[in-house]
Amino acid sequence: MIIFNDLDHIPCQILRRINRFVVEVNINNRIEKVHINNTGRLREFLVNGQVGYCRRIKGKKLKYRLFAVKNKEYASLIDTNLQEKSFIKLLNDNHIPWLKNCVLVARNVHLNNSLIDFLVKCNNQYVYTELKSAVLRYQQIYAAYPDCPTIRGRKQIRELIKHVEEGGKSLIVFMAALPHVKGFKPYKHGDQVIAELLREAREKGVLIKAINIYYDPINRSIVLANPDLPVILD
Repeated sequence: MIIFNDLDHIPCQILRRINRFVVEVNINNRIEKVHINNTGRLREFLVNGQVGYCRRIKGKKLKYRLFAVKNKEYASLIDTNLQEKSFIKLLNDNHIPWLKNCVLVARNVHLNNSLIDFLVKCNNQYVYTELKSAVLRYQQIYAAYPDCPTIRGRKQIRELIKHVEEGGKSLIVFMAALPHVKGFKPYKHGDQVIAELLREAREKGVLIKAINIYYDPINRSIVLANPDLPVILD
């Protein structure tokens, strides 16, 4: 199913990552510095010679954002903002079977000392919902998270566990934004603590789900492949 279509993109060749937010690319034989909003290491994507897809942005210093990277005939959607927009549209259009008839109440909500992405209302119950980008390919067929240690991620999961222990509802959603995957797994080599916390979270009652999307550069569209991708925490 197509989530968004007719996205304007400009093919580019990735040269190198300069820092967390800037990548050097070749666009039409011009060397350009472009923005990237995914702060993961992305070592399998930001490789010299890799084909990427950029979009124009209204930045003060940078004119483009790298939002996807070619992966066989499709592309991995590394742009966390587009991942978030895809989740919101799927939620609003009632295309997530395990969030049927749920509504988005608020964004960037405080839960004790953490900032959580969404507050969702389902059957008169409020659910604190955290979205995580899972674009690391693991064992060829799995989308994985994280690709590096994340103190912020650990803190958020602990807060969501605590909220459930106090009688509330919590949800973690992994946006598996790459083609040809069969499930989601935590990447313990990136952060062993996160893997352990996710197992604890599920045991305590935090709902953990994954959604598989990817970018189709031929049709310039973001595609929903599976709204309920299997989550494997063992």
